[in-house]
Amino acid sequence: MSALSAERQSFWTGSGAWSPPPAIHGAMHTTQFGVRVHGPRDSASSFDILVSSFLCRSAAKSVSFFPRIDYRTNEQNNPAVIIYFTETEPEGAEFFANSLPDHDVRFASRLGDVGPDAEILSCFIYSKIDSAFLAAHPSLKLVTTRSTSVEHIDAAACHARGVVVCSAPFFGDATVAEHTFALMLALSRRLREVMLSPKNGRFSYEATRGFELAGKTLGIIGMGRIGQRVAELASAFQMRVVAYDVRQSASTTGNLTCDFVTLDHLLASSHVISLHASLTAETYHILNAETLAKCQRGVLVVNTARGSLLDTHALREALNSGQVGGAGLDVLQDERVMRESASRIIADDIVQHLRSDAMATDERDADRIRELQELMLSDDVLSRSNVVFTPHVAFNSLEATERMRRATLENISGFVAGRPANVSA
Repeated sequence: MSALSAERQSFWTGSGAWSPPPAIHGAMHTTQFGVRVHGPRDSASSFDILVSSFLCRSAAKSVSFFPRIDYRTNEQNNPAVIIYFTETEPEGAEFFANSLPDHDVRFASRLGDVGPDAEILSCFIYSKIDSAFLAAHPSLKLVTTRSTSVEHIDAAACHARGVVVCSAPFFGDATVAEHTFALMLALSRRLREVMLSPKNGRFSYEATRGFELAGKTLGIIGMGRIGQRVAELASAFQMRVVAYDVRQSASTTGNLTCDFVTLDHLLASSHVISLHASLTAETYHILNAETLAKCQRGVLVVNTARGSLLDTHALREALNSGQVGGAGLDVLQDERVMRESASRIIADDIVQHLRSDAMATDERDADRIRELQELMLSDDVLSRSNVVFTPHVAFNSLEATERMRRATLENISGFVAGRPANVSA
């Protein structure tokens, strides 16, 4: 029996006949593209229609809609499973719609648009799945995130509710490792400063002179699959590699040409430090004021893993003093400022606060102050010429995106068949 068999009973009428649901469900895509839709013309056949998304505006919000993908029962005479996708690009929506023809596939522009009848949810890192969301979606049985990280999902709350959590592991190993070196090279060759100097009207070879990676020591914190891939690339650059992992295992030794050392040894000996650890209580702010002070003066810091591995305040102070010579960042504790200006974010937050019909509590006001401080701190760090940043796109290659979509499809198909794949602990 499939994982959703019991839940499916609610879809049947008293006579045992399948009762088709409404034809339109919410999604938000302003780009138009056709989707093949199947639906029952009568009890013996189905018809195909080609539809395009259209925009439906109201005073409250703007939402465009996709028809549900399939109203038929499958070969086992079970009704289609209701699957919602959030944060989906048009190309991805088309892929999932075409790949799941036997199910009721719907696309929501944001998490708040996911209907309470959702049985499966496929989300991304900006959808926060917590106990409140679970309470509002009583039919939910599977959350499959299109990411390796599951930090945006309250695993304990899901477990308590019996909701399975799956991820897309290993899809971005090569992509993230290569992006790490893109940031590393941009720092070592001072590309941001080189690009800005002509605009300032004072170009100088001496002022923009970089250095070679060959012969330098790279310290890798976190030797999972991506950390190991970075070590392999570092060897090609003729760098010496030292590594530290909170949970070093036999699988992290292998044939790698690197030395596993203590954290203090890594900090003292590395010209470049690259973060690839998972975020845990042990690794939170693993680079902070104390640990950065133990580094070589002028060390370069690269983070393509988790924003909270690096204390942003400590980083700013180390940049100010010259203890850190530059930073390459794909993640931050507050990543909003990587995508839009701090002033725009603050203005939007003020408007949202003014529109609220509830009096803010002292606790919420304190949270807002902390968020504002973190936002301005991040904005200050990113404005520096010796900081190179990208807005959490290290995973974003054609090949990695294809692997991520295939893994998500495997997670959904396996769960419906009663064989969950890539289940997070």
